Amino acid sequence: MSKKKPLIVFEGIEGSGKTTLINYVSQYLKSKRISFIRIREPGGNINSENIRKLILNKKNKFNSFTDLLLYLAARSENVEKLIRKNYGKKLILLD
Repeated sequence: MSKKKPLIVFEGIEGSGKTTLINYVSQYLKSKRISFIRIREPGGNINSENIRKLILNKKNKFNSFTDLLLYLAARSENVEKLIRKNYGKKLILLD
């Protein structure tokens, strides 16, 4: 019986250490030769990276609801293109 690989999500406010922690976990997994994929949000695939550019562009002055919807759109793209395809097969780290 094969063990399914988990999806591990690193959540927190800006500056809380999510990226630092995921870097440590990634190094550990590499040292143990454990297969994983690492996804950043917003970003992660070509469509989500384009959405990320919109969100982080200082010239854009989106209202809070538009900003939220852009983050959700980036997540939706990752779910469709990366997470669904790899869920249970590879360990997934989501930053």
